[in-house]
Amino acid sequence: MTRSPSGCGRGRRPRRPISASASASSAARSVYTCYALVALPVVALALASFEIAAWLPAVVIWLSKAWLDRTVLFVLSRAAFGQPTTVADVWRAQRQVWWRQFFFTWIVRRFSPWRSLTQPIYQLEQFSIVRAGARIRQIRHRHAGSALMMTSVFGVCETVLTIALVSLSFWLAPIGRSPSLPALLSGEDAALAMVIPVAYAATVVFLEPFYVAAGFAMYLNRRAELEAWDIEQEFRRAFAA
Repeated sequence: MTRSPSGCGRGRRPRRPISASASASSAARSVYTCYALVALPVVALALASFEIAAWLPAVVIWLSKAWLDRTVLFVLSRAAFGQPTTVADVWRAQRQVWWRQFFFTWIVRRFSPWRSLTQPIYQLEQFSIVRAGARIRQIRHRHAGSALMMTSVFGVCETVLTIALVSLSFWLAPIGRSPSLPALLSGEDAALAMVIPVAYAATVVFLEPFYVAAGFAMYLNRRAELEAWDIEQEFRRAFAA
């Protein structure tokens, strides 16, 4: 079971920049290694759905993002306590990470505009779907706008990176054989039509861990604010007495 990050930052010794950089590099490797365990099969299944409809791979990948985020958050929550995570660790915790609130994650959580901020409430604090409302409002208080803006910014970045990857099919094409934009969008050429789904899949695989990490950082900051406020209230009560 993943520890709730309620004690992050307490009693932790400052580290030298080289040590901190090495820890960050190790955490990044763990994140992408464990993330690949779920992301690559999902991407493969999504791209296989191209035979059904040309637009289906992008929709499947888009819908799966909230579920994919759970693996990234699991690794990041352990890294916050200095615990390395391997693929075996994720596999052993698969019931909590992958299957808990499975349908809720795919159907409801995916459409939350601040899901990276509030996901730790469901996954790390293990609130039930019914009882999470009050806690979500507490964490989201005065931070919903920032979380929404962050989601919007990452959405823009995702679009820009996808377009940049698609543009490589024009830049790297042999002279005189560069595809036209109408041909790319029409889907008449199956090989050419796969460019957009593959570009989108590559963008999601690369960018999504950054989105989860940004939301988790906001969550930890909000927890620190709440705990500091609680301590201040206790001091006020003590001195008032």
